Amino acid sequence: MSLGRERAKNALVRTRELGSRPDSFKKNYRAYVDRIGPAIVMNGLGQALATELAAAGLRPADEVQRAHLELYRSIGRWLCGEGDVYEQDRDLLDAIVSNDEETYLRAQAEALAWLEWHKKFCRATFPADDGVAG
Repeated sequence: MSLGRERAKNALVRTRELGSRPDSFKKNYRAYVDRIGPAIVMNGLGQALATELAAAGLRPADEVQRAHLELYRSIGRWLCGEGDVYEQDRDLLDAIVSNDEETYLRAQAEALAWLEWHKKFCRATFPADDGVAG
């Protein structure tokens, strides 16, 4: 299977895994998926992911925080697993700061490519909410 098809399959599987969550979670998650691509382009992968993790808090207590945490985990599962960028690492932020710049740039490009699929699947299956808070 081509890498592009693997990306699509992984993004679809992840979207379906999250599909049983409450609508409040899905609305927030969809909004954050829409926003993280531009955040990666503007600030870099590491900062965008650190922002997601910070927004989740130490113990996510509500659907807003859980949505931030699951987005961080979704990207991490791809980059540290099937996406094969950081294959030896378990924690995405550790992987980012522990590897070289070439690998970082590859991870950033791979995250953006994966997010294109994930964003489409989320838009197709999760409800939208224009009033979602950051």
